[in-house]
Amino acid sequence: MNIIGIIPSRYASTRFPGKPLAMIQGKSMIQRVYEQASKAITLSRVMVATDDQRIASHVAAFGGEVTMTSASHLNGTSRCLEVVEHQAWQSADAVINIQGDEPFINPGQIDQLAALFSDQQTDIATMATLIKNSDELFDANTVKVVTDQHGFALYFSRQAIPFNRDFNFDEWVKQNSYLKHIGIYGYRVNVLQQITALAPTPHELSEKLEQLRWLEHGFKIKVKITDFESLSVDTPDDLKKILQNI
Repeated sequence: MNIIGIIPSRYASTRFPGKPLAMIQGKSMIQRVYEQASKAITLSRVMVATDDQRIASHVAAFGGEVTMTSASHLNGTSRCLEVVEHQAWQSADAVINIQGDEPFINPGQIDQLAALFSDQQTDIATMATLIKNSDELFDANTVKVVTDQHGFALYFSRQAIPFNRDFNFDEWVKQNSYLKHIGIYGYRVNVLQQITALAPTPHELSEKLEQLRWLEHGFKIKVKITDFESLSVDTPDDLKKILQNI
């Protein structure tokens, strides 16, 4: 199977402008993401997709592969589609959408995700990890997911799900296995073409979670439970914390 990795990258971040070019011990964030992704043995190719010439020039300078995309994209999903619709990428069977703000992403995590496409029922693949404390469980910024017995997502929510009516809130995390969604996605190329054309749906608009649109339209999202923890950089303060701990 021909699986490619795409790293959508934009300069104009509200909370952290210029984030892809932020330096971490002598290397930019986007270079670190690119180099980690390139270590994944399941990817035939890795590409940065950006609408900013500063990022494009920087990636080319360190020897990475980069392509310019439209500035009109609202999310990384549609930016990935623009890349695969380019003739040079049309032979791809699936795409891994790699977050550009995880400078220490583990290549094994990417390989675990790519392996989910061996199941022909998998339209979209993503990951989750066990929630270990109540603060995380009840944090609305931590997205939770519940799956069926075959590992396919039933629902994603900012609320703690499933509800555990037999115990007090502070006991929930000890009495049930709660899953935190990790925001890395893989898509079969034909599915990627379909989901980018979908209109927003009620649950998506309520929770502000794009993946609910896909579920509401009947696509099957396979979830891999992993021990790999993701460390994302959303703000300059996040970067400061990383620099203090490496």
